[in-house]
Amino acid sequence: MHIFWITFSIIVIDQITKQMVLRSMYVGESIALVGDWLKFTFTENPGMAFGITFGPRGMVTFLSMAATGLIVVYLYRVRNLYKPYRISIACILGGALGNIIDRVFYGMLFNDAPLFAGKVVDFIHVNLWRGYLPEAWPLVGGKYTALFPIWNVADMAIVLGVVGILFFQGAFQEELMREQQKSDVEDADVTEAGASEGADLAAPEKAARPEGSSQE
Repeated sequence: MHIFWITFSIIVIDQITKQMVLRSMYVGESIALVGDWLKFTFTENPGMAFGITFGPRGMVTFLSMAATGLIVVYLYRVRNLYKPYRISIACILGGALGNIIDRVFYGMLFNDAPLFAGKVVDFIHVNLWRGYLPEAWPLVGGKYTALFPIWNVADMAIVLGVVGILFFQGAFQEELMREQQKSDVEDADVTEAGASEGADLAAPEKAARPEGSSQE
C-alpha cells in the first residue's frame, strides 16, 4: 500500500529531528527562534500528553502499541476507500510509531534504562498561553501548563491526522455507503443469476418427464 510511505516518511523525519536534538542540546535547554513565541526547548516526556502517567513503568508504552496495532488493522480494512481519509490515518500511525520508538528504545540507548522505559523527546515549543488548568478537568486539572505544550514531529502528525479525519469524515461515510450499496446490488445480481440458472436446469428435466406420470 503506497499510503504507508506517508507513515514511513513521518517516522524518518521524526527520528532524524529527535536525534539532532539529542546530539546538540541538553535537557532543559531552550533556543529562541521567533521571540518568546516559538522556541526549541528540549524536554523528555515519560507519559502521555501533558505528562500524564499511570500504572507501572511501561504501561503507557504497551497501551500505545496496542492502539497502534488497531490503527494498522483499521487502515487495512479501509485500504480501498476515500484516499484523504486514509492519508489522515497514515499520519496518526506515523506519529504513534515515532513516539513508540522513543518509549521502547530511547531509555536503553541513552539513559541505561530497561527496554520499554524510554521517554519521548519533545522540543517544538509554541508558547501561546501559560497558566493553570481548571480544577474540574479530569487528570490535568490544577496543573500549570503552556498551550501548546512542547511537542515533536510525531505529535504534529497525530494532530494533523485527527483534524483530517474530522474534516474528511463526511466524504468518507458517503463513499462507504456507496460501496455498501454497490456490494448489495452485486450480491442481489449473483443471487438472481443463481436462481435463473437453477430454473433453466430444472426446465429440461420437467419437459423430459412423460406426460401423465405421477406417483400413486
